[in-house]
Amino acid sequence: MWDRYHEPLSLDAMADSAFLSRFYFSRLFRSKTGTSPGRFLTAIRLYKAKHLLLETNMSVTDIAYAVGYNSLGTFISRFTRSVRISPARYRWLAEHGIPQLSQPRSTSSRRSATISGKVVLPPIDVPVKVYVGAFDSPIVQGMPVACDILESSGDYLLTDVPEGEWYLRAAAIALEYTPTPPSTRRPLAVGGHEPLSITTDTELAVNLELHATGVFDLPILIALPELDGGVPGGAPSRRSRGRDERRASGQTRAIGAIRS
Repeated sequence: MWDRYHEPLSLDAMADSAFLSRFYFSRLFRSKTGTSPGRFLTAIRLYKAKHLLLETNMSVTDIAYAVGYNSLGTFISRFTRSVRISPARYRWLAEHGIPQLSQPRSTSSRRSATISGKVVLPPIDVPVKVYVGAFDSPIVQGMPVACDILESSGDYLLTDVPEGEWYLRAAAIALEYTPTPPSTRRPLAVGGHEPLSITTDTELAVNLELHATGVFDLPILIALPELDGGVPGGAPSRRSRGRDERRASGQTRAIGAIRS
């Protein structure tokens, strides 16, 4: 899939390449990756599209066909649903910078849950940001319902997590001044936890041990890892100051939305 994402790969073709029946291939693939072959392939195609949007002058139409779509409308709808912004706006934000992250304001009086724990990274020899978020699917797409950002191994805190079933996911991303372009970077390390059933007034402790990224790990589809370092004026330092101020006051807030 990583090498042939631009081809019209069918489930039968993928199963044949593994010398397996399509039923057993699908079951084995899901047990290894947490999602279906079709959704994994879609994630790779959209990840590659993000790269082309940031690093080339290709039109959105040409990019759609280059990553394996025969319909521009289907490409735009899937990209927008997964990344939560359209391909054209994604490119525009990369050039002009995105608004600062802000804490989502609750519109409900219903009480919610808190998830906290420790993130442990494998040996990494470059500076990183570590994103921790709660998502509604095993694929890291859209915006998390709650999120925290760390700068190394350490404690995270997710607040105002609503009722429901959520997937806890974490990714360590190399900082923007590393040699490789942001859009070509996959996370250096990832980790997660099986679905958590959240009820009101719950306080959960979940530790996350990250591992070096491999081919079975889904790419990240949200806009943040590529775009949040592009805000003029050094946004990472502002977030670092914000974190220091919150730590000093004993308050750690969750960051989970982009103002449009």
